[in-house]
Amino acid sequence: MAYIERREIQRRDASGRVRKVMRYKVRYRDQDGKSHSETKDRLVDAERRKAEIELQLADGAWHDPRRGLLKLSTWVEWWLPSRHDLRPTTRARLEATIKSQVLPRFGDTALSRITNSAIRDWVKGMLDDGLAPTSVRKAVFALRQALEAAIADRRLFTNAAANVPLPTERAKPPRYLTQTEVERLSTTMPARYRAMVLVGAYAGLRWGEIAGLTRANIDTSRSRVRVASTAIEIRGHVTLAQEPKTPRSKRTIPVARSVMRRLETHLDEFVSQDPESLVFTSPKGGPLARSNFTRRVWQPAAAAAGLSRITFHGLRHSYVAILVDAGCNVREVSEWAGHNSVAFTLTRYGGLFEDGSDAAVKRLDALLNGSADTPPEDEPRQLDDD
Repeated sequence: MAYIERREIQRRDASGRVRKVMRYKVRYRDQDGKSHSETKDRLVDAERRKAEIELQLADGAWHDPRRGLLKLSTWVEWWLPSRHDLRPTTRARLEATIKSQVLPRFGDTALSRITNSAIRDWVKGMLDDGLAPTSVRKAVFALRQALEAAIADRRLFTNAAANVPLPTERAKPPRYLTQTEVERLSTTMPARYRAMVLVGAYAGLRWGEIAGLTRANIDTSRSRVRVASTAIEIRGHVTLAQEPKTPRSKRTIPVARSVMRRLETHLDEFVSQDPESLVFTSPKGGPLARSNFTRRVWQPAAAAAGLSRITFHGLRHSYVAILVDAGCNVREVSEWAGHNSVAFTLTRYGGLFEDGSDAAVKRLDALLNGSADTPPEDEPRQLDDD
């Protein structure tokens, strides 16, 4: 059990006089029998802390408050290497966010001294400096993860980064290319990359899926493209044969035969017969690096096509629009695009699907009017009581 020890000490005040001051030391032993003490200036604070300690010891929730004095920068050095649950690209983004946004503000602060109000001020400062809402949210989420791990390690009781008001992340509406724009963009690309535009717009592959696509995953006889792996790029280094973004990203996509014939021509001209050969490579034959490709190939070609605002991912948006125009239902669109769920497809692209509200009104009118005016023939009429 905890108890309070009163201690009278002498302190020199501002005028130079020596005065007697009462301090209250809360003494207790932890689960292992080790002695601890905490000093409070007021009796009421000491009594409150004593009650908290006794409750925590009884519930097994007590932890040594000194463990929370570890600096955030030191904790991050221990914690980040343990995040083996993250995909390499996700982990790289988390590390970059912590290094550029979190540590400059809280790196030298003890875990237990990071307060909710300090985080709110930090958020305001980032917004005042012009940082995008998306980047601000990522910074707070990164800090929140680090503090949540500190709670699990019994260094903190609560997460100061929880319940912090965050700016709204306004997603830009997807930019869709028409078939004419897709074809125009393809013609402005260097010959070895024209088929990339087709695979992006008519098969919906993500950048990493295209960069890691091999000859073995193109079935020209059945007009199918299979996504079995992906390429990831971290700090300019490309690694092949990685697991796709989500389990649903592994998929087989039907492709128009007219598109497949053009893709087959690309295979004949630029890809060796080895099944493991990459379908799209750099001019020197190595894996494609997105940053180099964007700067040297994509941006000049898009500008020449009059589509300077389109990103490579815009081809994937266009693919979804093309599927909807072709009459594919939401389940098919979600499956072939490799979305994590049908719900995501509807949330992101619901506006593309035909609104059946008018037809529903007509069907409801037919049903309700038909049953309200006269009961069906095979249903007995109810007679009034005599």
